[in-house]
Amino acid sequence: MHNTHTIDKLLDTTGLFCPEPVMMLHSTFKDIKAGDVVKVLATDPSTKRDIPKFCLFLGHELIQQVDDGAQYQYVIRKGG
Repeated sequence: MHNTHTIDKLLDTTGLFCPEPVMMLHSTFKDIKAGDVVKVLATDPSTKRDIPKFCLFLGHELIQQVDDGAQYQYVIRKGG
């Protein structure tokens, strides 16, 4: 069973390295409203640590985290 979420914004950080993916995510979250869902695509392994911490510290919900070996995907709901 798959949980499907309406994605309001896609952020492709493929090929970028720390700290760029999190900086871009932070910038994206400034432009969206609470409750919006962002899907992030990344290739930098450090995002496995950085994006969950970003969510935890800033009160956003990490809905899904997928590591397929070549790419990392995150689905995040912006907190209030």
